Order: sequence, then C-alpha cells, then structure tokens
Amino acid sequence: MQKAEAMTKTTSHEATKIAVIGAGIIGISTAYYLAKNHNFSEIVLIDSSQPMAFTSAQSGENYRNWWPHPSMVAFTNRSIDLLEGIASSSGNRINMNRRGYALATRRKEIGDLVQQLHDGLGESADQLIRYHNSARNSLYQPPHVPNWETAPIGVDILQNQALIQSMFPSYSGDIETVIHIRRGGDISGQQLGMHMLEDLKNARMKRVTGSVEDITQKDGFTLEVATSDGTQILQADKIVNAAGPFAGRIANMLGIALPIYNTFQQKIAFEDREKAVPRALPFSIDLDGQRIDWSQEERDLLQADPDFRWLAGDMPGAIHCRPDGGDNGTWVKLGWAYNESPAEATWEPPLDDNFPEIVLRGAAQLNPSLKAYCGQLPRNLRHYGGWYTMTEENWPLIGPLGIEGAFMNCGHSGFGTMAACAGGELAAAWVAGASKPAYSDDFSLERYQNPTLMQKLRDSSKGVL
Repeated sequence: MQKAEAMTKTTSHEATKIAVIGAGIIGISTAYYLAKNHNFSEIVLIDSSQPMAFTSAQSGENYRNWWPHPSMVAFTNRSIDLLEGIASSSGNRINMNRRGYALATRRKEIGDLVQQLHDGLGESADQLIRYHNSARNSLYQPPHVPNWETAPIGVDILQNQALIQSMFPSYSGDIETVIHIRRGGDISGQQLGMHMLEDLKNARMKRVTGSVEDITQKDGFTLEVATSDGTQILQADKIVNAAGPFAGRIANMLGIALPIYNTFQQKIAFEDREKAVPRALPFSIDLDGQRIDWSQEERDLLQADPDFRWLAGDMPGAIHCRPDGGDNGTWVKLGWAYNESPAEATWEPPLDDNFPEIVLRGAAQLNPSLKAYCGQLPRNLRHYGGWYTMTEENWPLIGPLGIEGAFMNCGHSGFGTMAACAGGELAAAWVAGASKPAYSDDFSLERYQNPTLMQKLRDSSKGVL
C-alpha cells in the first residue's frame, strides 16, 4: 500500500520572486514588510507545518527595550513602535499591555546594572532613569493598569524596602532593589501573526506546506520542497532564510556555515487557584543566583545522584514569572532559561519532567506564595518549551547571507516576538535594496569584521532571560 501511494506522488514546478523559508513570526513578518513597505506581490512562504506552529507557538510573548547596547535598544524600540502602530490600527487585537519588566535583586549595590542601563540608553540615560529611595514617593507610577498608551517610559529604580513591599506585595521581604523597565510588557504573538497573514492575503502571497530538502543557485534559486503530494520544485529570484532553529541547516544547503547554535528552554503555565501572583504584577525577573529550597531529604537524594547533583548546587538567576491571560485571567507563567547546552534542534520537544517543580521552587524565592504549589502543581499544568537559536553574543542575524540574492533573518533567541516587526522590516529593506536604519550593519554578518564592537559584546551582558 505504501509503495502504491509513493508511485502516485508527483513533481510540480512553480516560480516566484521571493521565497521566505519559515512561517514562524520572523518569516511572516519578513513577508509582511516585503509586501507592505516594498509592494512585493509574488511571495511564497514555506514551512513544513502550519504558520506559528513550532517555535513561535512556545513564545513567552513579552517585549522590552532593555538591552546593554544602544543598537539593540534602538532595534527593539523600533519594533515596539511598530507593534504599537498595529495595536492602534487593529483595536489592540494583539492584546498589548505595558506593565513593564520588574528586575528584582537582594543587592543594594547595583553599579554594574546601572552601567548596563547607561550603556544601552546612551546620552539620554540621565533623563530616563528615576531613583526612588523613600517609602513615600509620589513620583513613582505603579503598574496598576495595563494601558500601553499612558504608561511611562524610561526606568524606575526602587531602593526602599517599604516602598517595594507596598508596590509589589507578593515579593519576598528581602528584596533590596527593583529596576522597573517601563517600556515593556506582553502581547499576543499568535494574534500578531494572524493579523499579518490576513494582510498578506491581499498581497497574493502563497503558502507551501513542505520541507525544503535542497537549494541550488543558478539564475536565481531552485528549491526542492518535499510536500505531502510529492516534490515541488520552486524557482525563486531571491530567498530569505527565516527557518528559526533550522536556519543553520538551510544555510548549509548553500555551503554557508552560520555562527548560530540552539539551546532548548522550558516554561510552565498553570491556573493560579491560590491567587499567589497578583494580576497587575509586571513581568518579574529574579536576577539573583540561588540554591533551590529543597528539603534536606530531597537535597541528599539529589546530591547522591550524579545526573541530578547540579540541582542541589548553585543555580543561575533570571527566573521569570508573570500573570497570563490579562487582568481577568487566572493563569500564571514561569520560566527559567538556565540551559546553556547547545543541541541539534528536533521536532519533538525534549521536555524534562522535573522542570515544573524546579522552576516553581526557583520562582517561589521571589514570590513566596507560590510555595503553596510545591509538590502539588495543578493537573492542567501546561509544560512546554522551544528552541533558542542564538549567536554567541545573543544578537540576531539579519541581512545578506553571503550569496547574491540570498538573505537571512534568524538568531532571535528568546526575543523573536518582540523583535519580529523591526526584524521583518529590516530584512525586507535588505531584500528590496532600500534605505536602512543606522543599526543595520550591526545585525548583519558585517559585525564580525568590527573587532571593537565584537569585543564590547563579548565583555557585556548577553541579555538572556
């Protein structure tokens, strides 16, 4: 039967001006801005599954303009500008809010963190950073409402424990400092993608569901795509590699090795029946490293097992927590990007059954009320994960791929949703040969020819959250 079915498969041929490989939010946004900004109409979007079904489906759906370098700040500010434009024009279909990012630490001395703020904000830092050192400070605007249109910009630094407890009552009492990044929050990445796809229907964009198996270059590009109906041969004048965790594989088909690798990061979401996390809480990150609060019996068992001993030792910081589903929702999300091991991307997520309890215990250090769930997480818990495709410096790769007519938009590790608009706009400008922003070369392969920039990036924080 299988042999008979194989015999019925056919080979079809089609031509297009631009083939975008990858139908996650990065590929979709690239196609969107090719049509919107440059009037391209013959675009084919290729993916082996449905749009937004793989890495983009696992997005944390957060955004921020906090980065320790002005190019990334400018890049994400531009992306947020575009997101706000879509929110305004669509009646906020993308559910954009701006309660910000609250970075919590038990440190009083935060000179290194303030320096990162100055590195990113540049000359405007002094005007944008506000300090709050008294218990009663009328100048601090708490994030009680989600409205992004009236939320402040800049950064608020709270360093009075009474003020912190009054504004963030769920936080542990030992928190000494909260750095509140105000231009940040969350959106619906799925709705963003759907909005763009609906607009692309009017631009005569086509979709091909299949896996790109080979690419050859001659008078443009010939793509061999394996579909459920057989092999489709696609002729394209130009191609864009937006294949997410498989971007390295696509580049290899053209004889190009990209400086990217994949790590797998996990999250959980569950119904907060105990109301441990206030609905108005900003996206909260515990910056401090820690030792997970295991019982002595649990710690002894972990230390006795070579495969799990690391869980009883020192763990990195950057555990994050936020309410999910808006002010009227009941769910909460937790994440901890502690995995740094490079791995080959797979379609099946390599989930660790121990992760839910690990991240819960870690997150409970900042929000102690979460301890109510230790050992008894709800059965309807959602445990999921996605691939972070990243460069060593954790900057994206957007621009020429190294062969005439071939471009890339990849390496958006953990910030694909927030960077999608600016990344798609920039990639489209490269393809169209149009004018580009000042930061464009910094996100292309050209940056590796700039030793001053690369040394600065190696010495600075990567911003991985």
